[in-house]
Amino acid sequence: MERMAGKLVATSLRDLEDQISALSPAEKAEVVRKLALEVVNTWPGIEKIPGVMGGSACVVRTRISVWMLVNYRRLSMSEARILDAYPVLRATDLANAWAYADAHQDEIERDIRENEVA
Repeated sequence: MERMAGKLVATSLRDLEDQISALSPAEKAEVVRKLALEVVNTWPGIEKIPGVMGGSACVVRTRISVWMLVNYRRLSMSEARILDAYPVLRATDLANAWAYADAHQDEIERDIRENEVA
């Protein structure tokens, strides 16, 4: 195993198996949930439509991008304040956006960088 950003990173399947076996049942369930979403590559409540918001991941029914919501959170905007600012959003939409962002960190970082320059 290697250390990367203060975390242990599995360098082999055996390392990964060891790390998973050390998790609590709740943590294992979360790993399974994330893997299932990753394998099917479907994200409830999140969609990408070419030509809408540059093809960035958005909350369904809206043109509100996940990267923008993540950026608001980084700027210390509370979920309550985000929901007040965007009445069309529901708490479930934010939960879906956070889950998508967690699983697609590189994509979200790239979208944030590209839109800071614009």
